[in-house]
Amino acid sequence: MISQLEMLNEDEKANLFDAIPLITILIAGADGDIDADEIAWSEKLTKIRGYAHPENLQTFYEKIGENYSDKLKSMIAELPNDVDERTKLISDKLANLNGSLARLDVNYGARLYKSFVTFAEHVAKASGGFLGFASISREEKKLIGLEMIAPIVVEESEETGEDA
Repeated sequence: MISQLEMLNEDEKANLFDAIPLITILIAGADGDIDADEIAWSEKLTKIRGYAHPENLQTFYEKIGENYSDKLKSMIAELPNDVDERTKLISDKLANLNGSLARLDVNYGARLYKSFVTFAEHVAKASGGFLGFASISREEKKLIGLEMIAPIVVEESEETGEDA
């Protein structure tokens, strides 16, 4: 298992692994339409991060990638179709991560938090705009900062400067 997450119980770990498909649904469905391009890009991004992300997060994304598509489809089917209701439910679930993230090593927690936010940004950019990329809807802009998750910040001298 992922050594950084060993201090968490199984429910807390599962909730962290569920964060990525939840973020995908939150952002992709913000405008009322969960776009196939956003779903496809989130699947590719999860795979990319499973082999080309900083090593300490690579294992996290490898684990998510093991059943990402099935988990995402299952969550989409189970969550409400109403955008406001779904957004509220997902936001509450993501807010529940705050305690778990705070218990992690501060550097790991900060990197994980940052990876959640950049993941949301990438999903938001996957649909619309020129040739289908680089346009973020008004609804997505309200959510991509993942304000329901408390930021974990480390001093710049402690950061490793990771992005994407």
